[in-house]
Amino acid sequence: MSSVERPSDPTPVVTAFLLRQGQEGEEVLLVRRSERVRTYQGAWAGVSGYLEADVTPLEQAYTELREEMGLNSSSVTLVKTGTPLLVEDGAQGLHWLVHPFLFTLHSMQDLKLDWEAVEMRWVRPDDLRAYSTVPMLAEALAEVDPVPDINPPALPPTDADDRGHA
Repeated sequence: MSSVERPSDPTPVVTAFLLRQGQEGEEVLLVRRSERVRTYQGAWAGVSGYLEADVTPLEQAYTELREEMGLNSSSVTLVKTGTPLLVEDGAQGLHWLVHPFLFTLHSMQDLKLDWEAVEMRWVRPDDLRAYSTVPMLAEALAEVDPVPDINPPALPPTDADDRGHA
C-alpha cells in the first residue's frame, strides 16, 4: 500500500472542558479559536492542544489550562478522564485522537485568554450543538459527561426497529 492510500496515524491532542455551576445549572466553557492557530480558526472548542512527546495526556491537559487560560493545578479539580475519541475530518484530511478531560473551576477571576482564543463563553451543555465547533466536540464532551443531557440525542426509531413486533 502506498503512503497515498494509507491514512496517516491520528494526531494525539487533549481537550480540557471546564465546568461551573451557573444560574441555570451546569455550564461548560467554550473558547473561540483565533485566526493565528493552525486549524479550525474561528470555531468554538474546549481548551485544547497537541500531546507532546514523553508527556501523559493529563499532564498536557494541565499545561494547556495553564498556557491558554492562566490556570494552575490548584485552580481546578479533575472530575473525569474520558476514553480517547478518534475524530476523522475527511474534509480537511485530518485525523485526531482526542483525550478529553473535565475539570471544575474554583475561581472565575483566574481565567484569562492567551493568543490561541479570541473569546470565551459559558454555555449549557445541551446548547453546545447551537455553536459552530471543532469536529465532534459534543461527542468529546459526552465522554466526560457528568450531566445526563450533554449526550448527543438518540436517533429516532426506524421501521426496521419495529420488525417482529406485530
